[in-house]
Amino acid sequence: MAQIYASKTNEIQKYEKEHENEVRRLAGECMVLLENDGVLPFSEKIKKIALYGTGARHTVKGGTGSGDVNVRKTISIAQGLEEAGFEIVTKDWLDRYDKDMKEAQETYLKKLKNISDETGEPSVIISFKHPFQEPEQPVIEEADIKDADAAVYVIARNSGEGKDCLAEKGDYYLSDRELQNIRFMTEKYHNCIVLLNTGGVIDLTELTKISGIQAMMLIGQTGNMSGYAVADVLTAKTVPSGKLTDTWARSYDDYPSSRTFSYRDGNLDDEYYSDGIYVGYRYFDTFGVLPLYCFGYGKSYTEFALSTKKVTADEKQVTVEVEVTNTGKTYPGREVVQVYYSAPDGVMEKPTQELAGFAKTKLLAPEETEVVTITFATEDMASYDSYDAVWVMEEGEYTIRVGNSSRTTEVAAIIDLDETVQTVQLKNVMKDKEIVKEIHHMVPIFDLELDDTPFMRPILIYAENFEKKIVEYEVMRTVLEDKRPGETLTLKDVKNGNASLEELVAQLTVEELADLCVGTERMEEGGNVIGSASACVPGAAGDTTSALIEKRKIPNLILADGPAGLRLQKHFKTDKEGNKLPGGEQFGMEIAPFAKELPEGTQDYYQYCTAIPIATTLAQSWDVELIQRMGEIVGEEMERFHIHLWLAPGMNIHRNPLCGRNFEYYSEDPLLTGLCAAADTKGVQSYAGHGTTIKHFAANNQEDNRMFTNAHISERALREIYLKGFEIAVKTAQPYAIMTSYNLINGTHAANHYDMLQNVARDEWGFEGLIMTDWYTSQDTSALGMVSESGKYSYSDSVQCIKVGNDLQMPGCRKNVEDIVEAVKNGGGITKADLQRCAKHILGIALKTV
Repeated sequence: MAQIYASKTNEIQKYEKEHENEVRRLAGECMVLLENDGVLPFSEKIKKIALYGTGARHTVKGGTGSGDVNVRKTISIAQGLEEAGFEIVTKDWLDRYDKDMKEAQETYLKKLKNISDETGEPSVIISFKHPFQEPEQPVIEEADIKDADAAVYVIARNSGEGKDCLAEKGDYYLSDRELQNIRFMTEKYHNCIVLLNTGGVIDLTELTKISGIQAMMLIGQTGNMSGYAVADVLTAKTVPSGKLTDTWARSYDDYPSSRTFSYRDGNLDDEYYSDGIYVGYRYFDTFGVLPLYCFGYGKSYTEFALSTKKVTADEKQVTVEVEVTNTGKTYPGREVVQVYYSAPDGVMEKPTQELAGFAKTKLLAPEETEVVTITFATEDMASYDSYDAVWVMEEGEYTIRVGNSSRTTEVAAIIDLDETVQTVQLKNVMKDKEIVKEIHHMVPIFDLELDDTPFMRPILIYAENFEKKIVEYEVMRTVLEDKRPGETLTLKDVKNGNASLEELVAQLTVEELADLCVGTERMEEGGNVIGSASACVPGAAGDTTSALIEKRKIPNLILADGPAGLRLQKHFKTDKEGNKLPGGEQFGMEIAPFAKELPEGTQDYYQYCTAIPIATTLAQSWDVELIQRMGEIVGEEMERFHIHLWLAPGMNIHRNPLCGRNFEYYSEDPLLTGLCAAADTKGVQSYAGHGTTIKHFAANNQEDNRMFTNAHISERALREIYLKGFEIAVKTAQPYAIMTSYNLINGTHAANHYDMLQNVARDEWGFEGLIMTDWYTSQDTSALGMVSESGKYSYSDSVQCIKVGNDLQMPGCRKNVEDIVEAVKNGGGITKADLQRCAKHILGIALKTV
């Protein structure tokens, strides 16, 4: 190893303490209080707690897979409560579950090893297909009932990449044992609280029927300081101010994609997005389906009054000023003001309402008032007309609504557009050979307006005052010729202004260019499949070539997984020459052992990172400043450990609650998703030379058969729902990189989709960074056990990646390099200009790191 950035001491470092304290301070603001009859926050009289549930001691800090974070410690809810001064009186019950958990984990690891030995598949790949299932919890019996002032039950759920959740008891639904134990608890105790330690939506219908539950809170998964953060909220050291980022239905069947999602219809090859633009609250509001808890919902320890003071609008911008007052007498609190718009139905049908903007107040003391201002571009209310390939605002009345959830909005203003106007002219780029039969409505079925809505004088805006934008698309690529022969240009020459990036790229050979565009893991040369393929920072996901460092001063970019913090190897050893020794590699519960006999001069190194809240939980804060601060924590640790690209944030849409990777994503709403990702990116990229990789671009909304499923989506649904968040993140924050998804989109692999990568991301949005594949997208993965059972669709094409501008292929294999070189030299569908363009994008990011 050329240089090691890890610590030689195992003692806790100053940055760890600072980051853990910051996560603890902010995590409580992400929690959503669903129900409370006054039992929360705990009074000083509550000293003894009866604690039950799978998440009590085994609190889930975040999901599994590449989104996991290998941390020094995780504070459980039991530990957090005890350190807050509470006495846990049910340790016997908790001990029994500990014993069952330990046995289940040992059995699971043996199972993985046995399957791996039999099939030859890496155990980490097997763990994706067969995730660990927590054991059934013990029955709460009469002997487990102890004298206590309150009872807390923690429902935990874990999920991860490679496997979707199941609409079964013990997963999406509560198990019979969970319901049995909670009912028994409510019969024996007063002051009963249920905490939801979940990464997303589960069914709560049966739980809400249990009358003895006096409070229920979605604590989410808040990283490795979870226990402390929960204790702070229960005692009002932190006041919960979170709001739901998804619609929680009364029945799973209420979701429009429920019958056909993933494995549900027996077809894992093709997913037809028949719900179209009606995802989440857009569906529930428009089709009159009453949810259990609506999008944007969340209680507080106090009450608030909202009063819209002023709405102004013109052809450029809409501005809404809302006065918020804490009307309570005891507790401070923060409120989220949400602004929605209702567009008129015309040639195109529209959802009943769509989120336009939001703002969160400061911490308001009782009876304190603040006026918040929400602004958004007027043209943000446009819809995509796929017939003419144009964003359109149809003539008529646009209703502006204000509330603190999607179901409490009231009309605040009406904007009247005199004529239909086209705002942006594009071209259709997502055509599918198959037509998706989408659901439709003729008129809004569920009207949010009250009968006594007062008359309002409309704000008039005029089509003639809009300026139509016309996008220009790439026409051709030309080969960069070496204009400075005899010189050996370097990236430092470019940095110092002595050469242009184009001049450097022009000097690189086809072989050098191909190496630059392919990651460094070589499975055929003994590469590591555990998801830790970096040769420079142990545990990082991979890096780009080091072959050009000496001659061209081009540094290798080091990439680490996310999105709840950096996933690195906590502990590794080197020999006295600095070469890494085997052992310490970790993925999930598996940790490779070190050799019993180690060479003389062996040195230990440590890399401890902070687990921040998962994306869904972060988004529940509805606080972009909070999310940006979390990004800064990650950015600081990237700088410390020499990580250039964080493979995060994930920002796919929560189309269905069963997606196994929803915990890595923010919301069912694209606006909230895009603004959260932009804030995360701004935080990370406040550290120069360190950037984010927004993913998975696009429509990565299921995990079963994730590499070989074809998402069939209409152009309008893609542009308004599944691409919109990415567009907002790119235009607002310019992330360093984009990662393409595994799946096909309308018959073409995302990694091979020229229209999406070039026409949309670069031409339409102005993306300036590099685009990379997800891991193993463009190579034969049958040896790894990553195959399509039906064989209908195969992996993406390595040469086509270069053609379409998927600049970097990760983690890389020798065949990728050989295929690219062969194709350029022998007319195999790509030119040197294509390869140079990809290399230029990569070097543009490398330039930021030197």
